Amino acid sequence: MEESVIGVEGMSCEHCVKAITGAVGALPGVGGVSVDLEAKTVTVTHDPALSAADRIRAEIEDQGYDVLG
Repeated sequence: MEESVIGVEGMSCEHCVKAITGAVGALPGVGGVSVDLEAKTVTVTHDPALSAADRIRAEIEDQGYDVLG
């Protein structure tokens, strides 16, 4: 398992947390998702062979948020 910390703009409330946690958590190989609204980060524990960081970033963008970096 690998841990990826992804900077995300546009998150402001519990709805944002639920949207990102649900979408990213449903990807194969994802073991955990933690959203920090104040720090504007999403931390994901995942198996990179099943869901690479790029796929996770794309899923966050598909939910309508801007991935930084």
